Amino acid sequence: MGERMSIVKTLRQLLPAPGIVARAVLDRHHPILAQIVPMRRCNLACGYCNEYDKVSKPVPLHDVQRWLDKLAELRTEVVTLSGGEPMLHPDVDAIVAGIRHRGMIAGLITNGYFLQPDRIERLNRAGLQFLQISIDNVKPDDISQKSLKVLDHKLQNLAAHARFQVNVNSVLGSGCERPEDALEIARRAKQLGFSTSVGIIHDGSGHLQALGGRERAVYDEIVRTSAGMYTRIRSFQSNLIDGKPNDWQCRAGARYLYICEEGKVHYCSQQRGNPAIPLADYTVDDIRREFDAPKACAPYCTIGCVHRASVLDGWRKRQTVVADSPAACSTTERTP
Repeated sequence: MGERMSIVKTLRQLLPAPGIVARAVLDRHHPILAQIVPMRRCNLACGYCNEYDKVSKPVPLHDVQRWLDKLAELRTEVVTLSGGEPMLHPDVDAIVAGIRHRGMIAGLITNGYFLQPDRIERLNRAGLQFLQISIDNVKPDDISQKSLKVLDHKLQNLAAHARFQVNVNSVLGSGCERPEDALEIARRAKQLGFSTSVGIIHDGSGHLQALGGRERAVYDEIVRTSAGMYTRIRSFQSNLIDGKPNDWQCRAGARYLYICEEGKVHYCSQQRGNPAIPLADYTVDDIRREFDAPKACAPYCTIGCVHRASVLDGWRKRQTVVADSPAACSTTERTP
């Protein structure tokens, strides 16, 4: 009970609309968070990522607007733009404004490469409320170009111009040769006034590996010194960093919706194909079914946004197998 009340308090402090918490407790059959992909193409090619391509065209604005109409109809609380790289979409500002116009909270996940002062000001005017950047290392390497060396001046741009909340996420795990980089990134983000978080990264085959001694020490220090919702709601990582499963109720398909560039609803970025129902056809009955359906991939899931969207319902009755549920996802999970 104490941990749940702490989470509720944190959400009330950090979310722009504290009423989200009350509505989530009173009504379990509406989405808390929807993540949409208006642009699958990305300007980078990080070695661990399977969420991008180099050829996709942007989803037409009128199609995205129809997605937003449907999400508003389902009474979705928060809509976050993801990708690929959503800032490659020529109408990203109009999409953000469309989210706000429909009464939903607007967020953006970006690699940060396009955060020049004028672009930040346009996001301000559109009404963006929070933004997250993941920075993987201090200097670029063969795995990732999302480095502090490249992005530090973009962080400075954000500190000087952004009127929205900014979270900087660093990563630990397979492929990270210098775990101390994550701590340096977190310290720099905190110095600039941003909230910080740390994610557990998978290997090239998508498998989760327990953190070693150096990595564990870095993780503990980041958590000790960091602030923000992304770090405070982190109990799911305690087992994962030891390579152990979690016993929790995943509400993907209900509290969390992942809408791909084809406009279909999936559990998450790593479970595309489940349930793969067009958003236009998604109903409260689908939400009810998926709310109660256990997910086979849940024990080793590292996807923080799904955990955080599910956390307020952890006290409800345990999920049961639903005969007509397509919740037959694989057991391999990856990082957000």
